[in-house]
Amino acid sequence: MPGTEPADVVWPILLVEDDDADAYLVSELLDEVAAPVELTRVRTVAEAVRRSKQVSCVLLDLGLPDSEGLSALRRLLAVEAGAPVVVLTGLVDEYRGAQAVAAGAQDYLVKGQVDGRDLVRAVRYAIERKRADTAAQALRESELRADERARLERGLLPRPLYDDRQLLHAARYRPGRQQSLLGGDFYDMVSTPDGTIHVLLGDVCGHGPDEAALGVSLRIAWRTLVLAGVAEADRLGYLQRVLVSERERDEIFATVCALSIAPDRASLRMRLAGHPPPALLHPRLAALPGDVVGPALGILDEDLTEEVLVELGPRWVLLLATDGLLEGREGPGGEPLGWEGVLPEIAQLWPPDGPDGLLDSLIDRVEARNGGPLTDDVALLLLMWGAD
Repeated sequence: MPGTEPADVVWPILLVEDDDADAYLVSELLDEVAAPVELTRVRTVAEAVRRSKQVSCVLLDLGLPDSEGLSALRRLLAVEAGAPVVVLTGLVDEYRGAQAVAAGAQDYLVKGQVDGRDLVRAVRYAIERKRADTAAQALRESELRADERARLERGLLPRPLYDDRQLLHAARYRPGRQQSLLGGDFYDMVSTPDGTIHVLLGDVCGHGPDEAALGVSLRIAWRTLVLAGVAEADRLGYLQRVLVSERERDEIFATVCALSIAPDRASLRMRLAGHPPPALLHPRLAALPGDVVGPALGILDEDLTEEVLVELGPRWVLLLATDGLLEGREGPGGEPLGWEGVLPEIAQLWPPDGPDGLLDSLIDRVEARNGGPLTDDVALLLLMWGAD
């Protein structure tokens, strides 16, 4: 609010005025009221543009040699994070002051009709209004980003489409380095009429809305392929075609873990495209075979993944993770943990109070080992069958 600054605050003010007499008058008015300002004068708009970010407010005369009409004001308003502008006009062109306010100036003053208090008051309110406008704009942008993140998250982390109430699942997503933007991590689960449940966990390299949008495209394409009855052996090939078609740069790739859980839930078939394998948490604590990892999607012109059959048994718990978790390190500059470093952390948390608490606590523990937030995004998917 106006008047809330400490008494010793001094505002750096920029006066843009080519007339020596008018510049002297402004300086005298401020001196008469002992205004808490440090006045700097320039004679041209070009100089004012260079200094606009270094001051709290700009007092701008519209009749400058290198401007015409409101062009000086528009150039100053175009400066990103520039100072608020108060326009100074002559008595004969007072109407231009109103035009300047309509164009974005905070206020206008008529030369010869203001005293020092009026001038200080105009500067103070211009600064406060600029702060309020900036805060309101930041809030609007934050709300828009939140809406965008929510839309992207719904696309990346959807409601699974399967009807087996005995197969429980829990998922977690956490941005790397505590970023506000989602990355390209995504997952999905879909059942087919034969009772098989198909699971996908993937990661598009990079961060931001473009990568997230590409992740959404891949997830939806995969779900469509499953529901359309495309054979498992062909799905990743089609997914790669979608990736190559949709990506903006040739170096963009995606890693994928694709599982097909048998109708009796006692086994699964697995394909890995540049992606780490899942880990069994029960009945034993161990990573699934990782020696059959094929190239990531988008690296080669064809899908070279191999299918692996994994026996699960009558009761099991399976954890799928993107490499953001496994690339956590043993302190700054340490080696990546991998499953060898993460599984002991799970052992400390098992059995969990609940699946959601397990996933949150696991990420927290790996971040603690890492010495801070993880570099990459983390997506976790926990699947539980017949387990208490």
